[in-house]
This record gives sequence, C-alpha cells and structure tokens, in this order.
Amino acid sequence: NPYILATLLFGLGLGTTITFASSHWLLAWMGLEINTLAIIPLMAQHHHPRAVEATTKYFLTQATAAAMLLFASTTNAWLTGQWDIQQMSHPFPLTLITLALALKIGLAPMHTWLPEVLQGLDLTTGLVLSTWQKLAPFALLLQIQNVNPTILVTLGLASTLVGGWGGLNQTQLRKVLAYSSIAHLGWMILILQYSPSLTLLALLTYFVMTFSTFLVFKLNKSTSINALAISWTKAPILTSLTPLVLLSLGGLPPLTGFMPKWLILQELAKQDLAPLATLAALSALLSLYFYLRISYAMTLTMSPNNLTGVTPWRFSSPQLTLPLAIATTTTVSLL
Repeated sequence: NPYILATLLFGLGLGTTITFASSHWLLAWMGLEINTLAIIPLMAQHHHPRAVEATTKYFLTQATAAAMLLFASTTNAWLTGQWDIQQMSHPFPLTLITLALALKIGLAPMHTWLPEVLQGLDLTTGLVLSTWQKLAPFALLLQIQNVNPTILVTLGLASTLVGGWGGLNQTQLRKVLAYSSIAHLGWMILILQYSPSLTLLALLTYFVMTFSTFLVFKLNKSTSINALAISWTKAPILTSLTPLVLLSLGGLPPLTGFMPKWLILQELAKQDLAPLATLAALSALLSLYFYLRISYAMTLTMSPNNLTGVTPWRFSSPQLTLPLAIATTTTVSLL
C-alpha cells in the first residue's frame, strides 16, 4: 500500500532527523527507536520465512543496543547530573554508549547479526539498512567527545580485519556486501577521534559506492556469485562497468574508493600510528581479493547458457537506471 509505505519512509526520515537535531540523550534514543520501528515492516514485507527471521534478529539486536544506550545515558545523568550529548565526561557511560552504538551499526566484535540480517532481505531494503540506518548512530558517535581512544581503535581495527576475513568465505552477494560494510565502518571508526571530517568523507564515499553496487545487483536480479555469470546477457554495458565499481569498493586507485583510504592512512601516519595504518592497509587487501573474485565471476567467465535472445536491459525502468548511472559515474571517477 503506497500510503503505508509513505508513512514508513517518513518515519525513517523522522527518526534520523530527530537524532540529528537532538542534544539530549532521551531525544536521541527516541529518534533511534522510531528509526528501528519504521524499518521493521519494510524488512518483513515479503512474507518469507527468511525475511521474518532476519527482521526478528534485527529487532532483537537494535532493541538491545537501544536499551544499552538508554541505560548508559541514565547512568550518566545519575553520575554527573546532566543529559547533554556533548558534555559526556564520566568514562563508564561513555564506554557503554560507544559499545551500544557499535552494536547498532554492526562493528566487530558486535557484527554477527549484520550478514545474517542482510542475507534475508530484499536488495532495496538491504540498501536502506546499509546506508540510511547508519546515519543516526554515526551522528551520535561524532558528537560524543573524550571517548577512550583505545576502544575506538580496537573496534575499528577488529572491524577492518573481520570485514576482510569474513567476506572471503562467502558466495552470497548480500553477505559479501555486509562484510564489506563492516570493513568500511572499521576504517571510519579508526580515524574518528583524529579527524572527524575524514570519517564523514569516508561515510559519504561508502554510501555512493554501496548505492551503485546494490542497484547493479538489483538490475541483474542476482543474489549469489554464480548468478553473476549470466549478467552479460542481461545488461552488457553495465556488466563491463561493474568491476570498476567493485574495485572502487575495495579501494583501488585511481577510483573513488581509494580517496578515503589514502587520506585515512596519511592521517594515521601523521599521528605516529604506522603499525595501525599497516594493519588496516593489509586488511584492505583481503577485501580487495573477494571484490576481485566477484569481478572475475561477472566479466571474465563465459556463461554456460548464453541467452542471446533475451535482452531485458532494453526495457529496464528509468527510475532505477538514472540513479544507477549517477552513482556509478561518481564511484568510478570522483577521485
């Protein structure tokens, strides 16, 4: 129903906006809750057991994270007598809130729900989950000052490594994208306390690249690496561009995805964190391997059943192709 859909999308926007605009922890928590409640019907709209399972898992983790956040902010109010987001000073609620937000966006070692949930979803909803749903917790993470740097660096490094290792073993595209999301979030968290503007840049480029990737897979109607082998007959022009999009996600120069990684490594080196920068760069190589594998499956293998008569790409809908064109061009050539 379009009315219900519009209401839910409005709820998604409203929840994120409330969290953006709030300086009080209760209001921020409320925004996060509205956000979660709005996306749950969207996730379960295809009444498929897998989708319902994913929705349940998502609901439980988000509810846990929100409860942790509320508990931590209440504890902070109890210990210091204030509810202001910017003025957090006590280490205990600070740590708790950081962990709650990490669980909310799926940073390792609190990441295990993300691949499972994303795997059960439709690609469009998966795209919303990978991009829009990360904005509100990120706004809060950027606002809380004087967090223990060790916590953030540990979370970030663990996420980049887990995102690299986890994706190697997957054949399902949505799970690969989930691990890629974990790895990218790790890069953002690594640099969060040294240069917040770089975190925002990384988030923005990640959004553009993910948008492009999800739309490509949606146009091809493919959910596993094997299904990509016949994408040549479905959309020839697009198929020749997709490897560039994937390699951009992996962070290969001269593509857009290289920019945030380059600047983050430079900033880490400036902060005398050369070992950390080295580990992060090596974990990016792991990610690059599985992106290469997908590119290989997509363009360098001939499909066993060549469907020359079928050319659905001529009739694809304009509301999908225009954003796809913009996102792909941006992803490939913004550096």
